[in-house]
Amino acid sequence: MKKILIVDDQKGIRLLLNEVFSREGYKIFQAANGLEALKIMASNNIDCVLLDMKIPGMNGIEILREIRKNNLNVPVFMMTAFDDNEIMDEANELGVMKYFTKPFNIFDIKNEVNEVLKK
Repeated sequence: MKKILIVDDQKGIRLLLNEVFSREGYKIFQAANGLEALKIMASNNIDCVLLDMKIPGMNGIEILREIRKNNLNVPVFMMTAFDDNEIMDEANELGVMKYFTKPFNIFDIKNEVNEVLKK
């Protein structure tokens, strides 16, 4: 069973994504902040990460940098309410698969993740 890590400080978004991807047959892990996310990454073989850009304490780019130190090839999708080209450029350099701007279309995320994980 493929494993997805959802990293977002908004509980409602984590619950929505959890419900959608659980129905798709994935095992879901949730983190509300960067430290939780990195602990989960360290102790589980995660197949995909859905990562919010703006999280208190450690932002999405900082979390992504840490993920890349250990899990070079894990697909990461960024979720952001901001359209900041500088941050997006840095995320691209770190190998982000795609961005979803909030409010996002849940079907777009589901289809993109399924396409990557069901290859």
